[in-house]
Amino acid sequence: MEIQNSRREAVVGTAGCATAFAGALAGIVLWAPHGKGGLLDGFEGASNWNVLWVGLPLMILGGAAAALAVFFLVRGDWKRALGLVASIAVLFAIGVGVDALAGAPRPECYDPC
Repeated sequence: MEIQNSRREAVVGTAGCATAFAGALAGIVLWAPHGKGGLLDGFEGASNWNVLWVGLPLMILGGAAAALAVFFLVRGDWKRALGLVASIAVLFAIGVGVDALAGAPRPECYDPC
Protein backbone atom coordinates (compact mmCIF):
# COMPACT_ATOMS: atom_id res chain seq x y z
CA MET A 1 0.00 0.00 0.00
CA GLU A 2 2.75 2.45 0.90
CA ILE A 3 4.51 2.04 -2.45
CA GLN A 4 1.31 2.68 -4.41
CA ASN A 5 0.58 5.86 -2.44
CA SER A 6 4.10 7.23 -2.90
CA ARG A 7 3.94 6.54 -6.64
CA ARG A 8 0.64 8.37 -6.86
CA GLU A 9 2.10 11.34 -4.97
CA ALA A 10 5.09 11.32 -7.31
CA VAL A 11 2.84 11.37 -10.38
CA VAL A 12 0.71 14.19 -8.95
CA GLY A 13 3.84 16.16 -8.03
CA THR A 14 5.29 15.69 -11.49
CA ALA A 15 2.01 16.79 -13.06
CA GLY A 16 2.02 19.89 -10.84
CA CYS A 17 5.57 20.77 -11.86
CA ALA A 18 4.73 20.27 -15.54
CA THR A 19 1.65 22.47 -15.10
CA ALA A 20 3.69 25.24 -13.47
CA PHE A 21 6.29 25.02 -16.24
CA ALA A 22 3.59 25.22 -18.92
CA GLY A 23 2.07 28.23 -17.16
CA ALA A 24 5.46 29.96 -17.01
CA LEU A 25 5.93 29.34 -20.74
CA ALA A 26 2.47 30.75 -21.39
CA GLY A 27 3.45 33.85 -19.39
CA ILE A 28 6.56 34.28 -21.56
CA VAL A 29 4.51 33.87 -24.74
CA LEU A 30 1.99 36.46 -23.55
CA TRP A 31 4.79 38.84 -22.52
CA ALA A 32 6.74 38.56 -25.79
CA PRO A 33 4.77 41.05 -27.97
CA HIS A 34 4.77 43.68 -25.22
CA GLY A 35 8.40 42.99 -24.36
CA LYS A 36 9.50 43.28 -27.97
CA GLY A 37 7.73 46.62 -28.26
CA GLY A 38 9.30 47.91 -25.06
CA LEU A 39 12.82 46.74 -25.84
CA LEU A 40 13.09 47.45 -29.55
CA ASP A 41 10.47 50.03 -30.50
CA GLY A 42 10.90 52.59 -27.74
CA PHE A 43 10.64 56.34 -28.11
CA GLU A 44 13.38 57.52 -30.47
CA GLY A 45 14.99 54.09 -30.42
CA ALA A 46 15.47 54.03 -26.64
CA SER A 47 14.94 50.70 -24.93
CA ASN A 48 12.78 50.38 -21.84
CA TRP A 49 14.60 47.78 -19.73
CA ASN A 50 11.91 47.80 -17.05
CA VAL A 51 9.87 45.71 -19.44
CA LEU A 52 12.51 42.99 -19.10
CA TRP A 53 13.48 43.40 -15.45
CA VAL A 54 9.97 43.85 -14.02
CA GLY A 55 7.44 42.75 -16.63
CA LEU A 56 8.93 39.38 -17.54
CA PRO A 57 9.26 38.03 -13.97
CA LEU A 58 5.73 39.18 -13.16
CA MET A 59 4.36 37.40 -16.23
CA ILE A 60 6.32 34.22 -15.50
CA LEU A 61 5.14 34.13 -11.88
CA GLY A 62 1.58 35.02 -12.87
CA GLY A 63 1.46 32.35 -15.56
CA ALA A 64 2.76 29.67 -13.21
CA ALA A 65 0.36 30.76 -10.46
CA ALA A 66 -2.62 30.77 -12.83
CA ALA A 67 -1.79 27.31 -14.15
CA LEU A 68 -1.34 25.94 -10.64
CA ALA A 69 -4.62 27.55 -9.52
CA VAL A 70 -6.42 25.69 -12.29
CA PHE A 71 -4.53 22.50 -11.38
CA PHE A 72 -5.63 22.74 -7.75
CA LEU A 73 -9.21 23.59 -8.75
CA VAL A 74 -9.33 20.46 -10.89
CA ARG A 75 -7.97 18.42 -7.97
CA GLY A 76 -10.55 19.97 -5.62
CA ASP A 77 -8.04 21.70 -3.34
CA TRP A 78 -9.95 24.97 -2.89
CA LYS A 79 -7.72 26.51 -0.22
CA ARG A 80 -4.56 26.34 -2.30
CA ALA A 81 -6.42 27.53 -5.39
CA LEU A 82 -7.80 30.52 -3.46
CA GLY A 83 -4.30 31.33 -2.17
CA LEU A 84 -2.94 31.26 -5.72
CA VAL A 85 -5.75 33.50 -6.96
CA ALA A 86 -4.83 35.95 -4.18
CA SER A 87 -1.19 35.82 -5.26
CA ILE A 88 -2.25 36.54 -8.85
CA ALA A 89 -4.16 39.58 -7.57
CA VAL A 90 -1.02 40.76 -5.73
CA LEU A 91 1.11 40.30 -8.85
CA PHE A 92 -1.47 42.22 -10.88
CA ALA A 93 -1.45 45.06 -8.33
CA ILE A 94 2.35 45.19 -8.44
CA GLY A 95 2.26 45.36 -12.24
CA VAL A 96 -0.30 48.15 -12.23
CA GLY A 97 1.67 50.03 -9.57
CA VAL A 98 4.92 49.77 -11.51
CA ASP A 99 3.16 50.87 -14.68
CA ALA A 100 1.60 53.85 -12.89
CA LEU A 101 4.96 54.87 -11.42
CA ALA A 102 6.53 54.77 -14.88
CA GLY A 103 4.48 57.82 -15.84
CA ALA A 104 2.46 58.70 -18.88
CA PRO A 105 3.66 57.30 -22.21
CA ARG A 106 5.54 59.70 -24.39
CA PRO A 107 3.78 60.76 -27.59
CA GLU A 108 5.03 59.16 -30.75
CA CYS A 109 6.19 61.38 -33.55
CA TYR A 110 5.51 59.66 -36.86
CA ASP A 111 5.54 62.66 -39.15
CA PRO A 112 8.72 64.66 -39.63
CA CYS A 113 8.87 67.10 -36.74
